[in-house]
Amino acid sequence: MIIPLVKKGGIKMTSLLKKLERIFTAATFAEAGEYDTAREILNEEKRKQKVDRISPTLQPRKELRAPGIKR
Repeated sequence: MIIPLVKKGGIKMTSLLKKLERIFTAATFAEAGEYDTAREILNEEKRKQKVDRISPTLQPRKELRAPGIKR
């Protein structure tokens, strides 16, 4: 049973454990001579590359501080 632990910064440890499980499973198949199967296991669930989420159409925020207050 895997308990979903949360690491500092919000990264779930379960995703790390799943990744390690896939790596070790692929290594086992590779040691047995099943190289194609090992590659398939490693290529499963490839995530898309992160994209820039900042929209170029965003306008700057209005100043919310009271007039006369300096930082």
